[in-house]
Amino acid sequence: MSVGVLLMTHEAVGKALIAAARHVMPRLPLRVAAVEVPPQSDPDVMRTLTECHARELDSGDGVLILADLYGATPCNIGLSLGALGVHLHCVSGLNLPMLLRVLNYAEKPLDELAQIAASGGRGGIFIDHA
Repeated sequence: MSVGVLLMTHEAVGKALIAAARHVMPRLPLRVAAVEVPPQSDPDVMRTLTECHARELDSGDGVLILADLYGATPCNIGLSLGALGVHLHCVSGLNLPMLLRVLNYAEKPLDELAQIAASGGRGGIFIDHA
């Protein structure tokens, strides 16, 4: 068994990040899916759709939700799944380094993977010193 990874993003972000991860790592070691929330979508409808995706991804070890923006609708929908009984952790600030770091530590349990995701996201940010 392993943790499932669900990207909760605004439109066109999640699938693009998965495609970029496949470019770097053609065979993804974890099950990864994206729910992209379109503008003006009904949050209740999106929550139902997201719950279905999360339950499909959960093989018993839980689901790591990677959200693009804390406090925005995709993140809030992801967080709300916990109240529906989905075993999850949610990490916001999704970027490609975060996703790749998670995929490189596929054997880790959910609690550790959430910490690894946050560390990978922060570590992937670089400011030149010119």
